[in-house]
Amino acid sequence: MAADERTMFEIFREGDYNRAFHYIFYTDLEEHARDDQITKAAKGETVFSGFLDDAKKEDARSVLEAIVDDLNDMDEDEDEAAMQPDEIRKRLSEYLVDNPIDGIK
Repeated sequence: MAADERTMFEIFREGDYNRAFHYIFYTDLEEHARDDQITKAAKGETVFSGFLDDAKKEDARSVLEAIVDDLNDMDEDEDEAAMQPDEIRKRLSEYLVDNPIDGIK
């Protein structure tokens, strides 16, 4: 799959007092908001990141929204996400594609 047929995404947790979870599609950011969104994600804690097949991106968006909602609804320790990366990978498995640089999912 060509690199331009993938969307890079990240699930992250805010670093401020709110500690809410969010997701971001890096390759879909509009120019005027790009820096602000990237800065917000960079200040947070990465929970999971990867690449999605562009042909399945809209379906994957629904799964990502559900994952983030579940993370935000969980009664959890302040320092760690209650959902493990393997569970996130499993829920996104039909949408994930290899990293174009090193071939890793």
